[in-house]
Amino acid sequence: MTAVSPIRVLVVDDSAFARKVLRQVLSGADGLEVVGVARDGLDALEKVAELSPDVLTLDLVMPGLDGLGVLRALASGASMPRVVVVSSAGEESELAVAALQAGAVELVHKPTALATERLYELGSELVEKVRTAAGAVARALPEPAAPPAQTPAAPVARAAAKSLVVVGTSTGGPQALTRLLSELPVDFPAPVALALHIPAGYTEAVARRLNAHCALEVLEAVDGLELRPGRVVLARSGQHLKLERHGAVTLARLDRQPLRTQHHPSVDVLFESAARSWGPDAVGLVLTGMGDDGVAGARAIRQAGGTVLTESESSCVVYGMPRAVNEAGLATASAPLEGMLGLLRRHVR
Repeated sequence: MTAVSPIRVLVVDDSAFARKVLRQVLSGADGLEVVGVARDGLDALEKVAELSPDVLTLDLVMPGLDGLGVLRALASGASMPRVVVVSSAGEESELAVAALQAGAVELVHKPTALATERLYELGSELVEKVRTAAGAVARALPEPAAPPAQTPAAPVARAAAKSLVVVGTSTGGPQALTRLLSELPVDFPAPVALALHIPAGYTEAVARRLNAHCALEVLEAVDGLELRPGRVVLARSGQHLKLERHGAVTLARLDRQPLRTQHHPSVDVLFESAARSWGPDAVGLVLTGMGDDGVAGARAIRQAGGTVLTESESSCVVYGMPRAVNEAGLATASAPLEGMLGLLRRHVR
């Protein structure tokens, strides 16, 4: 038998105590090897060149070159290690989302921004996400540009929606959503609802950054918010997003109940509600991500006569969720991200 090589990890943090805790947590996990630590961004780049780690755990707020600067520098190199951002919500949320858009593949939420013993609480999640990152494809994405300015003279006239698009994604999702939504035109005829697996406290920043770089309006879901053409609604992390239709009006409903899923929000829950409310006019889209969340929802959409599209392996950071849907025989069609707009246009009325 051939021994499996351990996942080589470089810990990057400007706090000596945090470096100690992260090193202890990761060194104690099977299959992981901490090959070094770095105290700031410049040190990190030197250690990457010297040690060639598989995965970086990356602090964002550091003196000199910060975490986002590290990501941008790595993206310009010949090869890019997979990056797991270790961040606290709040003031760091915007920076964390920018890092995910710039190529980081996972995000671990610090229980505190301070160097305290509570850092040990992130242990199991950190280990799991380092392992996930090791199997991901690092795909650097240029900083998204703002969309062309729309003439404010008159609002876009919108007919009643004839289709609904629901999207589910996980690892690599912020990159994929940025690429997809930035291509949707201002007159895209269907409302869009998104479920993204991301720690609580970050979806507001995700929605805000997507809104700044897309022609469509992107909002974090609130209970009772109306879905309509020209609007994208992002499920709030920690809660399920369900869709409720009353004639021509479709409303967002938030649900804190755990139901049967470990994910909050759940792609299955969103898709199943779309199948109930929109039937054959529901279009489900499963993008990059780990696991099989979305399979049950895709089945519900197909049973209701709707359409299920998946992202091709060639553009996925992690080909897990789309693979599960494809292997279950539920995908109507598949395309890489660069071809997804054309695919949507063929299936959205």
